[in-house]
Amino acid sequence: MSTEKIVRDSSTRYLRARREEGASRGAFDTEIRRLGGTPRVETDVERAAAPETVAAILGVEAGTETAARKRRMFSDDRLVQLADSYIPLDVAEAAGIEQPDPGKGGIISRMAEAGFEQSEVTEEIQQHPANKAEAAALGVEANTLLLRIIHVGRTTEGRAVEVTVHTLAPDAWVLRYSVPTS
Repeated sequence: MSTEKIVRDSSTRYLRARREEGASRGAFDTEIRRLGGTPRVETDVERAAAPETVAAILGVEAGTETAARKRRMFSDDRLVQLADSYIPLDVAEAAGIEQPDPGKGGIISRMAEAGFEQSEVTEEIQQHPANKAEAAALGVEANTLLLRIIHVGRTTEGRAVEVTVHTLAPDAWVLRYSVPTS
């Protein structure tokens, strides 16, 4: 892959056509392939209590068990993102996403097929000082400011069916957003 930054264009990345482009396994896969790189994702799936802030977004009690998908995302051989997703168990079970490879289009496509289509995505960007584990994984000094994106996918009824905490390598990404003005 070239040294180009990865463009994370949130105005289009979650559209079905974009997620399912070619043999894509989701938005990240598509972004890396468009740059000529080889995407690779290492995924651990477990049932785990959602962190308190995530539980609040999902509308469940703190400590409630969720399906947790913890991913290390690579462009070629470089780790460029850590992404931990938390999904309510009823959604994860119905969508069949408690295995590492959810198939073409990723978990958002599986949720849609199971009746939990995400009609709205909200993303909040925060600066976050790298803890020791993040620093070691992403090859930065501890306390280096990283970008953290809190992604929330909601159904038409307003139910949060996915919360993903993305932690980005600081020099690998360009974040792009387009907002209609009329």
